[in-house]
Amino acid sequence: MATIGLIRHGITEWNIAGRAQGLADIPLNREGREQAVKLAGRLRKERWDIMISSHLCRARETAEIIAAASGIEEHLIDERICEMDCGQLEGLNEAEWLGRWGQDWRSLELGMETAEDVSRRGALVLEELYNRYGNKKILVVSHGALIGLTLQHLLPQVFTTTYIDNASLTLLTKTNNNWDCQLYNCVEHLV
Repeated sequence: MATIGLIRHGITEWNIAGRAQGLADIPLNREGREQAVKLAGRLRKERWDIMISSHLCRARETAEIIAAASGIEEHLIDERICEMDCGQLEGLNEAEWLGRWGQDWRSLELGMETAEDVSRRGALVLEELYNRYGNKKILVVSHGALIGLTLQHLLPQVFTTTYIDNASLTLLTKTNNNWDCQLYNCVEHLV
């Protein structure tokens, strides 16, 4: 049975400001690094074989903190698990994009990646990890939209909507070609 731990990166200043980060390479802030250390403390108590992270520095730094504290030796980078491309919304908060494009902004062509494309991209990577690593325990450090949309794609009957907290842990298993969510958006290590 494969186990995949999905981790959203620690918090950034843009998270706090409600800015769409998308593909902008925004670093963790001090609190985000502290969150990663706390999550590492939790994960250190378990055996994890491999860690894969997005190339964006907020996810990469979260993964590096966890790997250093938990002794995970194999740390790979996969650009496909980066955040949704937010197009022209990137760097703006909701008040700013509503001011520019109004309430119907979702109907406009603003250069955003579609939710369907993000969910398929995430599901493809998880399927590849399952097929490649079989019964290993794999940590995937990524981003809120990618994790949430991937969950909705893999388990639509369970997840009609999702919200993924910074530095949260979600556990997926796959047996007999069926995905199951053992733990969702857990942040007990941050309390």
